[in-house]
Amino acid sequence: MTNNNVTFEEIVEQNERRIHYHIHRLNIRDTEQEFFQEGLVAMWNAYEKHQPDKGPFTTYFNYIIRNRLIDLIRKTNREKEKQILLNIEQKRLLHNGNCYRSHVISYPMMIAEKPITDEIFWEHVKKQLTGNQWKWVTYFIIENMSVKEIAEQEGVSMEAVKSWGKEARRKLKCGVARY
Repeated sequence: MTNNNVTFEEIVEQNERRIHYHIHRLNIRDTEQEFFQEGLVAMWNAYEKHQPDKGPFTTYFNYIIRNRLIDLIRKTNREKEKQILLNIEQKRLLHNGNCYRSHVISYPMMIAEKPITDEIFWEHVKKQLTGNQWKWVTYFIIENMSVKEIAEQEGVSMEAVKSWGKEARRKLKCGVARY
Protein backbone atom coordinates (compact mmCIF):
# COMPACT_ATOMS: atom_id res chain seq x y z
CA MET A 1 0.00 0.00 0.00
CA THR A 2 1.63 3.26 -1.11
CA ASN A 3 1.54 6.60 0.59
CA ASN A 4 -0.33 8.83 -1.87
CA ASN A 5 0.61 12.05 -0.06
CA VAL A 6 4.33 11.74 -0.84
CA THR A 7 5.85 10.93 -4.24
CA PHE A 8 8.72 8.52 -4.61
CA GLU A 9 10.99 11.34 -5.80
CA GLU A 10 10.40 13.12 -2.51
CA ILE A 11 11.07 9.89 -0.60
CA VAL A 12 14.38 9.46 -2.47
CA GLU A 13 15.34 13.07 -1.79
CA GLN A 14 14.58 12.65 1.91
CA ASN A 15 16.17 9.19 2.31
CA GLU A 16 19.08 9.10 -0.14
CA ARG A 17 21.52 9.54 2.74
CA ARG A 18 20.04 6.41 4.34
CA ILE A 19 21.44 4.31 1.47
CA HIS A 20 24.85 5.93 1.81
CA TYR A 21 24.72 5.30 5.57
CA HIS A 22 24.18 1.56 5.08
CA ILE A 23 26.84 1.35 2.38
CA HIS A 24 29.27 2.99 4.81
CA ARG A 25 28.20 0.82 7.78
CA LEU A 26 28.69 -2.38 5.74
CA ASN A 27 32.16 -1.19 4.60
CA ILE A 28 31.23 -1.41 0.93
CA ARG A 29 33.44 0.17 -1.71
CA ASP A 30 30.87 1.22 -4.28
CA THR A 31 33.02 2.64 -7.07
CA GLU A 32 30.52 1.71 -9.80
CA GLN A 33 27.45 2.78 -7.81
CA GLU A 34 26.06 -0.77 -8.07
CA PHE A 35 25.18 -0.91 -4.38
CA PHE A 36 23.61 2.55 -4.42
CA GLN A 37 21.40 1.48 -7.34
CA GLU A 38 20.42 -1.66 -5.41
CA GLY A 39 19.55 0.58 -2.45
CA LEU A 40 17.32 2.70 -4.67
CA VAL A 41 15.53 -0.40 -5.96
CA ALA A 42 15.11 -1.60 -2.37
CA MET A 43 13.72 1.79 -1.42
CA TRP A 44 11.25 1.61 -4.31
CA ASN A 45 10.13 -1.86 -3.23
CA ALA A 46 9.77 -0.66 0.35
CA TYR A 47 7.81 2.39 -0.84
CA GLU A 48 5.46 0.14 -2.85
CA LYS A 49 4.97 -2.52 -0.17
CA HIS A 50 4.96 -0.47 3.02
CA GLN A 51 1.97 -0.99 5.27
CA PRO A 52 1.63 1.96 7.67
CA ASP A 53 -0.14 -0.12 10.31
CA LYS A 54 2.96 -2.42 10.57
CA GLY A 55 5.43 0.33 11.48
CA PRO A 56 7.07 3.58 10.41
CA PHE A 57 8.55 4.14 6.96
CA THR A 58 12.07 4.76 8.22
CA THR A 59 12.35 1.49 10.13
CA TYR A 60 11.04 -0.45 7.16
CA PHE A 61 13.41 1.38 4.77
CA ASN A 62 16.40 0.63 7.00
CA TYR A 63 15.47 -3.04 7.21
CA ILE A 64 14.85 -3.51 3.46
CA ILE A 65 17.85 -1.47 2.27
CA ARG A 66 20.31 -3.12 4.65
CA ASN A 67 19.16 -6.65 3.81
CA ARG A 68 19.20 -6.03 0.05
CA LEU A 69 22.75 -4.68 0.28
CA ILE A 70 23.81 -7.73 2.28
CA ASP A 71 22.20 -9.99 -0.34
CA LEU A 72 24.12 -8.18 -3.08
CA ILE A 73 27.38 -8.55 -1.12
CA ARG A 74 26.76 -12.30 -0.86
CA LYS A 75 25.93 -12.54 -4.55
CA THR A 76 29.07 -10.67 -5.65
CA ASN A 77 31.22 -12.75 -3.28
CA ARG A 78 29.81 -15.98 -4.76
CA GLU A 79 30.54 -14.70 -8.26
CA LYS A 80 34.11 -13.79 -7.24
CA GLU A 81 34.62 -17.24 -5.70
CA LYS A 82 33.35 -18.92 -8.87
CA GLN A 83 35.69 -16.76 -10.97
CA ILE A 84 38.66 -17.62 -8.73
CA LEU A 85 37.87 -21.35 -8.97
CA LEU A 86 37.54 -21.04 -12.74
CA ASN A 87 40.92 -19.27 -12.95
CA ILE A 88 42.54 -21.96 -10.79
CA GLU A 89 41.11 -24.71 -13.00
CA GLN A 90 42.26 -22.94 -16.16
CA LYS A 91 45.77 -22.54 -14.73
CA ARG A 92 45.80 -26.22 -13.74
CA LEU A 93 44.81 -27.25 -17.25
CA LEU A 94 47.36 -24.87 -18.72
CA HIS A 95 50.21 -26.25 -16.62
CA ASN A 96 49.46 -29.98 -16.63
CA GLY A 97 51.91 -30.50 -19.49
CA ASN A 98 49.41 -31.75 -22.04
CA CYS A 99 49.47 -28.68 -24.22
CA TYR A 100 51.62 -26.83 -26.72
CA ARG A 101 52.63 -23.31 -25.73
CA SER A 102 53.68 -20.57 -28.07
CA HIS A 103 54.62 -17.44 -26.12
CA VAL A 104 51.43 -16.44 -24.28
CA ILE A 105 48.97 -18.69 -26.15
CA SER A 106 48.44 -22.30 -25.09
CA TYR A 107 46.80 -24.95 -27.24
CA PRO A 108 45.70 -28.35 -25.95
CA MET A 109 47.55 -31.17 -27.67
CA MET A 110 45.26 -33.12 -29.91
CA ILE A 111 45.34 -36.85 -29.45
CA ALA A 112 44.75 -38.79 -32.65
CA GLU A 113 41.62 -40.92 -32.56
CA LYS A 114 43.47 -43.74 -34.31
CA PRO A 115 46.98 -44.42 -33.10
CA ILE A 116 49.70 -44.72 -35.69
CA THR A 117 50.42 -48.45 -36.03
CA ASP A 118 53.16 -48.19 -38.63
CA GLU A 119 56.09 -49.97 -36.97
CA ILE A 120 58.59 -48.50 -39.42
CA PHE A 121 57.45 -44.98 -38.48
CA TRP A 122 57.85 -45.67 -34.74
CA GLU A 123 61.27 -47.27 -35.27
CA HIS A 124 62.34 -44.16 -37.18
CA VAL A 125 61.10 -41.97 -34.31
CA LYS A 126 62.76 -44.15 -31.67
CA LYS A 127 66.17 -43.97 -33.42
CA GLN A 128 66.19 -40.18 -33.10
CA LEU A 129 65.46 -40.08 -29.37
CA THR A 130 67.18 -40.91 -26.11
CA GLY A 131 65.66 -43.53 -23.81
CA ASN A 132 63.83 -40.99 -21.67
CA GLN A 133 62.55 -39.08 -24.68
CA TRP A 134 61.23 -42.33 -26.12
CA LYS A 135 59.51 -43.01 -22.77
CA TRP A 136 57.82 -39.63 -23.08
CA VAL A 137 56.63 -40.41 -26.63
CA THR A 138 55.40 -43.83 -25.57
CA TYR A 139 53.56 -42.73 -22.44
CA PHE A 140 52.44 -39.24 -23.38
CA ILE A 141 51.60 -39.60 -27.08
CA ILE A 142 50.81 -43.25 -27.56
CA GLU A 143 49.31 -44.17 -24.17
CA ASN A 144 47.85 -40.70 -23.46
CA MET A 145 49.23 -40.45 -19.91
CA SER A 146 49.61 -37.11 -18.13
CA VAL A 147 52.98 -35.67 -17.20
CA LYS A 148 52.17 -36.29 -13.53
CA GLU A 149 51.37 -39.96 -14.17
CA ILE A 150 54.60 -40.44 -16.13
CA ALA A 151 56.63 -38.76 -13.39
CA GLU A 152 55.09 -40.99 -10.74
CA GLN A 153 55.61 -44.14 -12.80
CA GLU A 154 59.24 -43.33 -13.61
CA GLY A 155 60.05 -41.93 -10.15
CA VAL A 156 61.21 -38.55 -11.43
CA SER A 157 59.98 -34.97 -11.14
CA MET A 158 57.35 -33.51 -13.44
CA GLU A 159 59.96 -31.02 -14.66
CA ALA A 160 62.15 -33.92 -15.80
CA VAL A 161 59.27 -35.40 -17.81
CA LYS A 162 58.49 -31.99 -19.31
CA SER A 163 62.15 -31.67 -20.26
CA TRP A 164 62.04 -35.06 -22.02
CA GLY A 165 58.99 -33.90 -23.95
CA LYS A 166 60.53 -30.56 -24.86
CA GLU A 167 63.67 -32.19 -26.24
CA ALA A 168 61.67 -34.91 -28.01
CA ARG A 169 59.49 -32.30 -29.70
CA ARG A 170 62.54 -30.32 -30.74
CA LYS A 171 64.21 -33.38 -32.26
CA LEU A 172 61.05 -34.67 -33.89
CA LYS A 173 60.14 -31.30 -35.36
CA CYS A 174 63.03 -31.68 -37.78
CA GLY A 175 63.53 -35.46 -37.87
CA VAL A 176 60.02 -36.72 -38.67
CA ALA A 177 59.65 -34.26 -41.51
CA ARG A 178 62.44 -36.16 -43.31
CA TYR A 179 60.64 -39.48 -42.79
